[in-house]
Amino acid sequence: MTIIDTEKKLSKNAINKLFDFLFNMNNFEKLMPSDKIEKWESSEDQCEFTIKGMARIGLKREESQNPDWIKLSSFGKVPFNFNLKINLEEVSADETNAQIHFEGDINPFMKMMVEKPLKNFFNMLVDKAAELKL
Repeated sequence: MTIIDTEKKLSKNAINKLFDFLFNMNNFEKLMPSDKIEKWESSEDQCEFTIKGMARIGLKREESQNPDWIKLSSFGKVPFNFNLKINLEEVSADETNAQIHFEGDINPFMKMMVEKPLKNFFNMLVDKAAELKL
């Protein structure tokens, strides 16, 4: 099991506003790097996209605890099964810490190739979530 945790990033949004934004999977497109993502499809509880030059990724919302966390799981023809947990922590009435926790079934050979790009990708997602003005 490969585990990747992003840094905690401070968002200038109330925890409920950030949770509501992230709960709707249609909004995830706003977090993605437009130059690296294509063939985006989404609904309120799942999204699918292709990382240019790589695999098609499917994410679906599995569980949540309002306003503390949202758990997403992989689906479809993904290169490996994984879960993402978006953790939110209230700092003040209008500030929230956001962090992503990744757990994936990656074989050792593939892990060497994808661990650093995945960590960079997840850190970019949490950075973009922190920059949101909701």
